Amino acid sequence: MIIGITGSMGSGKSTAAGFCEELGYRRLDSDALIREILHEPDVVAAVVAQFGSNVRDQNGSLDRRAIAQIVFNDDVAREWLENLLHPRLFARWREAFAADDATSWVVEVPLLFEKQLENWFDFIICVASSSDLQLARLEKRGISHALAEQRISKQLPLATKLERADFVLWNDGSRDFLREQLVVLQPQLTPTSRC
Repeated sequence: MIIGITGSMGSGKSTAAGFCEELGYRRLDSDALIREILHEPDVVAAVVAQFGSNVRDQNGSLDRRAIAQIVFNDDVAREWLENLLHPRLFARWREAFAADDATSWVVEVPLLFEKQLENWFDFIICVASSSDLQLARLEKRGISHALAEQRISKQLPLATKLERADFVLWNDGSRDFLREQLVVLQPQLTPTSRC
């Protein structure tokens, strides 16, 4: 079984996925996989060729902040980058699933609905929170209010994600409350209960 966890930035996807891991699921973090892919020499070369040498840091690696500055201000640039990275990401998913197809997986996918990835998953869980709390969490991570709003605006509205998800976890409370929701939900996450 493969479960997709999605939600807007700062909603608590990673926290929820971590709790799923505690409950026995194997976890794939798409953002972490993308960070690894950004170190692949052919990817580095392609990104530098597309965006210029100013996207390298002092060590010669790609500077994700510099890249984000470009792609969140230019939809064409963002689409180019996604077209470069996403096939590599999906190949890593396939490899992981094939290597251990008897296990239950949870995959964090920020753009699950935006990229029409629903068919990859048996169930989709959307983690949601109020916009004020979401922005406060992102500011704690060092993302300015304006930049957070800009990035969130590139995603589907939360209401659309809630409507399209199989299950919703509300994350305006404590970490324990989020975990309790997953514990209550887990018995429903069986292949035979799929609508």
